[in-house]
Order: sequence, then structure tokens, then C-alpha cells
Amino acid sequence: MRVFKFGGASVKDVAGLERVVTVLRHTGAKDLIIVVSAMGKTTNALEGVVAAYFNSGIALSEALDKVRIYHFDIINTLVLDEKPTLIAKISAFFAEIEAFLTTNQSVDPNFVYDQIVPYGELLSSTILQAVLEQNGIASTWLDIRTLLETDSNFREAKVDWERTQENFKNQIKSGSTYLTQGFIGSYKPGYTTTLGREGSDYTAAIIAFCLDAEQVTIWKDVPGVLNADPRYFNDATLLSAISYTEAIELAFYGASVIHPKTLQPLQQKGIPLYVKPFMDPSASGTCIMQGNTITPLGPCFILKRDEVLIKLSTWDFSFMLEEHLGEVFSLMARYRVKMDLIQNSAISFSLCVDDKFNTVSELIDELKDRFKIKVVKGVDLYTIRHFTPEALAKVEQGKEILVKQVTGNTAQLVVK
Repeated sequence: MRVFKFGGASVKDVAGLERVVTVLRHTGAKDLIIVVSAMGKTTNALEGVVAAYFNSGIALSEALDKVRIYHFDIINTLVLDEKPTLIAKISAFFAEIEAFLTTNQSVDPNFVYDQIVPYGELLSSTILQAVLEQNGIASTWLDIRTLLETDSNFREAKVDWERTQENFKNQIKSGSTYLTQGFIGSYKPGYTTTLGREGSDYTAAIIAFCLDAEQVTIWKDVPGVLNADPRYFNDATLLSAISYTEAIELAFYGASVIHPKTLQPLQQKGIPLYVKPFMDPSASGTCIMQGNTITPLGPCFILKRDEVLIKLSTWDFSFMLEEHLGEVFSLMARYRVKMDLIQNSAISFSLCVDDKFNTVSELIDELKDRFKIKVVKGVDLYTIRHFTPEALAKVEQGKEILVKQVTGNTAQLVVK
């Protein structure tokens, strides 16, 4: 069994949907599970629906109509023999969203998020199946929520591996083609959960692990894994091969092409991961597998923007001891704030964090009661793996450096 994952850019419009057909004709569709993300920027749009739900100053109906119009514009452009059937399925999904928004009693934003935003994947996979059927590629549509079970940690759910493996082994048959959704799972009947943003890659890895798949291929709108984001760095080059360990390091530091949790289950079973361009299915792309480092070996640049730098010290300028650090880590876990850089000295402790869950302000308020604190918002964090003096100098040029840290072959800079 192979697992293919198509991201939102791959299915954002009619041309993208047709390109998926081209890819499957090139690769063959037998013994295949297709995992699909929400179309285009649908996840962002559905996050807007959630924001409107909690903010009476924003028109909720307008936010949802934006999502509805986008999908029906695509459907209306498609040439399908069974278009009325597809329209009925898509309309039913929007009716479910409206019913939830009308009847929900929960004020937990993470719970509401997980009941609304996953409809992006349900919509895209349903539309893609209709396109595949029209082009003679038969597939079985799977609601991933009936297979992938998780805990109740909404927006960052953890997989119940035992039950999930059992479900996949009981329901997936060799020789068939399946189409399902990334990013989402379920906690008990009726509650949808999500695996974190960009979690569709992780879904593909979960499925591969459960089925001992031959390989996973992530189809993207880039040639493969590059040594830098071409939006921010000139002369980005393709990495043809990356070891699991190196890829995990890159993902940990924020390389956006690979989800941080995707690689661990694949590494456990030695399942290779290919990152390939959907515009050129014959291209070699990047292979992530057992090995030593990266090919070609050279600096890899990672940029995380709009971070928050927090500098802490004790009120009496005494040493920052283990008890102080433990207190900080405990608060960060409570507010679900991820540390991207840590630097400590005898009397101070610096953190560079992202505000993924919009809880950093609450964290800072609590820290103010315990420590002397300085906060700098809107900083950029550069990480250079396998850095050279020339690469470091290039990043430093023309920037105000707030924190600089070099560990082994990795350099990190917090700049303004």
C-alpha cells in the first residue's frame, strides 16, 4: 500500500483537481490511500467563521458564505455527470455547519474550532472523489473520523495508536483505492478533533504506520524540500536526500515543508517519505529515509516571523535556579506556548516563542507577578543548520541582533 497526500495548493481550483488526475494516471492508483487537505485557503476562511462566531462585531453569515461560494464556484465550473449528487453532498455539509453554530452550547474556542474547521477537508475530499470518478478512477471515500481515534486535546489531539491501527487493519483492503481527509480525527462518537495545523502530512504518516505502507509521497507546489524558503532567501536549492534525523531537526526548528510530527512514525518502521512536485510527477523530488545527513551538504535556512522574545530575571538579581525554570516551563505548558529558542545565564533567562494559540499575553501577565520581565514583540527567528561563517554573516547583515546562540552545527539569531 502507498499513501499519497495532496495539499491545499494542489486542489485549490479546477486546474489543481485535474492535475491530481494526471498524477494518478502517471503513478497508478491501485493499492493507494489518498489524503487530501482543505482546498486553497479554506482552513483560514473557516477559522474566520470561528472568529465571527465568538465576535458579534463580525457577520457570521458572511464569513460562512465566503466558504460556500468558493466551493460552489469550483463545482459549477467542473464538468460532471453526477453534479446534482455532489451538490447535495456539499449542501449537506454546510447544513451541518449551520446546525452546529445554531445549537452549540460550548464556549471553549478550541472545541468549537475542531467542530467547524475540519469541514474544509470533508468538502475537498468529496469534490475530489467526484472528479476522480468522472475521470474513470474509482475510489472509496472514507470518513477518517471513523478510523483515526484521538484523545480530547482539541486542536492538538494525540493519536490513540492501538485503536487506530486496529481500525485501519480491519477496514482497508489491498488492491483498492481510498480517498480520505488529513488533519482530523475523532474523540468518542460525535466529536471531531484536529492534529494541529498542517496535520495532513501527519495523517499520511499515521496511515502508513498503521498499514506498514511501502512509501508516503507528499505532493506539493514546490520541487521538493529546499534548503531555504524561496520567499525569503535567494538561491534556494533542492535537497535530494535527507536523513530522518536531519529532517526531524529541520522540522523542529520550523521548516514549513514538513510537519514536525510526521517523521517519527515513518522512522520507526523505515518507511521512506518522498516530497515531490505535483506539476511534474516524473521529477525525483526529495527522499527522506535512513541515512546520515543531507545531500547536498550545506547551510539550511529557516525563518520564523512575528515571534515574541521574553527576557526574565529575578527581582533581586539572584541566580535563575532550577525552581525558577521549572515554574516558567509549567506556565508555558499551561498556556500551550511553544519555545523556539532558550538561552539562560546565571541571572537571566530568554525565550523566543510563537503565539499560536493567542495565549502569550496571559502568560506574560503571570510571569510579571514572579519575575522582572522584558518583552519584545514582532521579532524574527533565524535558524541555520550546518551554518558556515559566510552564511551567518549573510543573515546578520543589516539587522539588529537581540539574541545569538550557536550550538554544534546550528546557529540561531533573534533579530528586529
